[in-house]
Amino acid sequence: MKKLQLTTKIFIGLALGILLGIILQPNPDIAVKFVKPFGTLFLNLIKLVIVPLVFSSLVVGTCGMDDVRKLGRIGGKTVAYYMLTTAFAVTIGLILANLSNVGGGFSIPVDAKVEVAEAPNVIETLLNIIPSNPLKALVDGNMLQIIAFALIIGAGIIGIGEKGKVLFNFFDSMADVMYKIIAVIMEFAPIGVFALITPVVAQNGPGVLLPLLKLIVVVYAGCAIHALFTYSATVSLFAKVSPVKFFKGIAPAMVFAFTTASSSATLPINMKRCEENLGVPKSVTSFVLPLGATINMDGTAIYQGVCAFFIAQVYGIDLPISAQLTIILTATLASIGTAGVPGAGMIMLGMVLQSVGLPIEGIALIAGVDRILDMMRTMINITGDAACATIIAATEGELDRSVYEKPASSAK
Repeated sequence: MKKLQLTTKIFIGLALGILLGIILQPNPDIAVKFVKPFGTLFLNLIKLVIVPLVFSSLVVGTCGMDDVRKLGRIGGKTVAYYMLTTAFAVTIGLILANLSNVGGGFSIPVDAKVEVAEAPNVIETLLNIIPSNPLKALVDGNMLQIIAFALIIGAGIIGIGEKGKVLFNFFDSMADVMYKIIAVIMEFAPIGVFALITPVVAQNGPGVLLPLLKLIVVVYAGCAIHALFTYSATVSLFAKVSPVKFFKGIAPAMVFAFTTASSSATLPINMKRCEENLGVPKSVTSFVLPLGATINMDGTAIYQGVCAFFIAQVYGIDLPISAQLTIILTATLASIGTAGVPGAGMIMLGMVLQSVGLPIEGIALIAGVDRILDMMRTMINITGDAACATIIAATEGELDRSVYEKPASSAK
């Protein structure tokens, strides 16, 4: 096993977890009581390093730019890429939903109730980016506020020159310590993946999946198309990187995101793989990836489009082209408007449904398979983050292309 690549080990853990989950379907409580705790422990270890890693690496990355104009340029490119790919994603979702007639013949009762938190308005979101209490932001794990605070600290260190080197060295050392901790934690990733996927399969057997199988297939197909075409085209065109090498380099993070369904938990792994396997410098990953984990929701956007069309068909409501264009616009803007809000995916879907007059109660129809859908959309979200980081590094002339010449056995 020691000779196997980490990606292979994670795939083995994933396969064994699915197999055990199938075996334990008659008694899912066994998986929940005796297997899931190991997965929870692994996730807790990952979450342990997220905030200190993001904060310290962002400070170091900001200082490494040495130029506020460069920071603004990279920020502009990053947000533009995320917004454009999100618009492409929801468009793909709607096209597939139309072609597949995703909600046709669906007969599950529609009298279920659902409660969705109210989405913050744009002004509130912008004001909340700057924390009034940065320590509280760190404790709560509010990523947008942590990013803003780290950028301000980094800019301040640049501003005082030599006097700031002591503080810079502190954050630089902290980031290195977090990377070391992550390296150790990742040795247990196959076990963590195994323990996380087993209860999901055991609890969500064919009884839940089969009635909504078409919805699941369409969402998964949309995500796959978006990854294979949109990301392949952009990394090939703008970064001059082979899509095959890109996906191979980011594969461990993709598998981990699929299993955990958490962009935040995958962030440390994504940063490490982008730097070691894709040649993206820390100065780029430390800014682009935390921002992406917060506002980039390509997979979620596909889910919005497909589910909105699905709910419309179930309720017998026609969605003209104008309404579908409204869905595209709303889902794209909502990815920014709900950034950093708990349950952002559900809030986004609620906003999309309300924008075209669809009943918000329809969300209850897909609640039973939301976890299955969340796994795929999270994997696409973090893949988009990695694609953006690779493109930004390439366009800034900072992509280390020597990593692509390494033999396959060296990639872990």
